[in-house]
Amino acid sequence: MERKRIVVKIGSSSLTNKKGEIDREKFLEHVRAIAAVREEGHEVLLVSSGAVATGFRKLGYPARPVTLKGKQAAAAVGQSFLIQSYIEEFGKCGLIPAQILLTRSDFSKKDRYKNAYATIMELLERGIVPIINENDSVSVAELTFGDNDMLSALVSGLVHADQLIIMTDINGMYDSNPQTNPDANRIGRIETITEEMLLAAGGTGSNLGTGGMKSKLLAAETALGLGVKVFIGKGKGDRKLLDVLEGNGDGTYIGNEHLASINSQKQWIALHSEVAGKLFIDSGAEHALLHQGSSLLPAGIRNIKGTFTKGNVVEVYGPSGFLGKGEILCSAEELKKSMGKQTNETVLSSIAVIHRDKWVKA
Repeated sequence: MERKRIVVKIGSSSLTNKKGEIDREKFLEHVRAIAAVREEGHEVLLVSSGAVATGFRKLGYPARPVTLKGKQAAAAVGQSFLIQSYIEEFGKCGLIPAQILLTRSDFSKKDRYKNAYATIMELLERGIVPIINENDSVSVAELTFGDNDMLSALVSGLVHADQLIIMTDINGMYDSNPQTNPDANRIGRIETITEEMLLAAGGTGSNLGTGGMKSKLLAAETALGLGVKVFIGKGKGDRKLLDVLEGNGDGTYIGNEHLASINSQKQWIALHSEVAGKLFIDSGAEHALLHQGSSLLPAGIRNIKGTFTKGNVVEVYGPSGFLGKGEILCSAEELKKSMGKQTNETVLSSIAVIHRDKWVKA
């Protein structure tokens, strides 16, 4: 098997018992499975839940807290115990883990996004196992990833992974609810996520976690859009991750061999950047952008909204509506003086307003 880069997401229910404590048997099995993948020469990044579930008992809570301050306090305590356990057990396998705690701003700010990528690449090159979690102790609701399913999808795109493996407590997708329908059939493989699938999947999973099957399908949809194949399921034993890579996993495979990877710059523009303004263009510029792979020139711009500077991201609208987003190469003031004019008439230092390499279609 050729060497692969994989992201493994392990949820709270797959790490802890019903009391909220780390289940040593489950935990050790995950560690040994990751070690087995590493022994075969593959690169592994682990997105691990479990901080809140591990910490709330130690704070004296009888159950998982529901208040923001309770969750954040539990995460602050639990994350330390969680990473300590990973250090001890990976060490027995000859592996060194590294903790990376991320927030939404680490993705939305371009320099921090690039730094996160550079750090992770350096760790992988040096044989380290990055263990990634959301920085739950300081994140606020408006700036969270929603759950670690989505975080794992975004990380898999960031590092251009070959596969995202979401380990959960159910062996994949079914055509109906297997908990209420004994005749439900597991779906072994699908190519895309449809609206019907999302509507059919609802509710959260374990009371120790935040994500149910719907969140996993939304994460899979995001990963597919970034060119990453997905597996959702469970497994048993030290070879469970290798079984997934070999096509024998106990779950659902999502995607196909024709997915195209998206470079990091376009990922940031499409998914993480903050929009600073809007451009409205004519039909000729729309056709050039959408069908000819051209850059956006001043001549095709009819109106602008917002105050932006060079390097900001703006939305682009044409006669047919919203077209996409791009990183702009001039300020709003410069563009106001040049829009609608031919290239030789503008005051812009760059020929293009948005270069095709910094443009992402909707």
